[in-house]
Amino acid sequence: MKVLVPPIKSQGIKTKLVPWIASVLPKNWQGRWVEPFLGTGVVGFNLAAKGALLCDINPHLIKFYQALATDEVTPFKVRAFLEHEGAKLRSIGEAHYYYVRDRFNEAGDPLDFLFVSRAGFNGMIRFNRRGGFNIPFCRKPERFAQAYVTKIVNQTHWVHQVIKVKQFEFVCQDFAKTISEARAGDLIYCDPPYIDRHVDYYSGWDDTNERGLAGALRESPANFILSSWHHNDYRANEYMTSLWSDFDILTKDHFYHVGAKESNRNPVVEALVTRFDTSTNTRLGEQGLADRLEAVTVV
Repeated sequence: MKVLVPPIKSQGIKTKLVPWIASVLPKNWQGRWVEPFLGTGVVGFNLAAKGALLCDINPHLIKFYQALATDEVTPFKVRAFLEHEGAKLRSIGEAHYYYVRDRFNEAGDPLDFLFVSRAGFNGMIRFNRRGGFNIPFCRKPERFAQAYVTKIVNQTHWVHQVIKVKQFEFVCQDFAKTISEARAGDLIYCDPPYIDRHVDYYSGWDDTNERGLAGALRESPANFILSSWHHNDYRANEYMTSLWSDFDILTKDHFYHVGAKESNRNPVVEALVTRFDTSTNTRLGEQGLADRLEAVTVV
């Protein structure tokens, strides 16, 4: 399976898990894809069949993809912008990164968001309580070399084409409202901040949020897939037992590069919590897609 990567990237991106998520989709499923936690968009952009409701509480992610949908942002504009700002970064150094970061925090321009998300330290996306992007510079003035710019432009082109061909709606709203808008026949894919792990991406995530999510998914008439963590070498995710144990839970070893510290870069057993209407859908399962998933290409 060829997995394509969007231009917005962050730690914890599900690129390597897309084939696994694809393997549990209902066979020949063509319904609407609903994401309450869009993040980078890598799962939905690769797996949504036709229509999709793609939401996030982070307005900058939504604004970026809305700008792609309306051609406010295009691959051509991305190349011109990154070449221009990249040249300044090489000439001036890290002071220019902080200049663009301040400019972004003041005006919220989608191209500035792309720049700081790709030039910030360790590929992190993090905002303070006032909503300001606060990741420091990656300390690489040559960050936007020609090959790197071309890579980002190609990623932008791919998402731009996907948005043009399929019926995607991007909305900035919380997860509860998004789930409440899902209908029977839809498939909700949830990738919330991982409870009790690293949850400072845009807003916090605690016991109240996790329980609210579980309640909303139980009440929804739609099918769902939830990404979370099951356990690591040190502890287990207690919510797998207390909240999610009456659903199907699949697990898979995965290695995350999350956080700046080496101690945070450890293997974790990933979990997919699923509920499908078995009267109308037949899930393929991992074995059913084995041939297609043997060779996974990430572009």
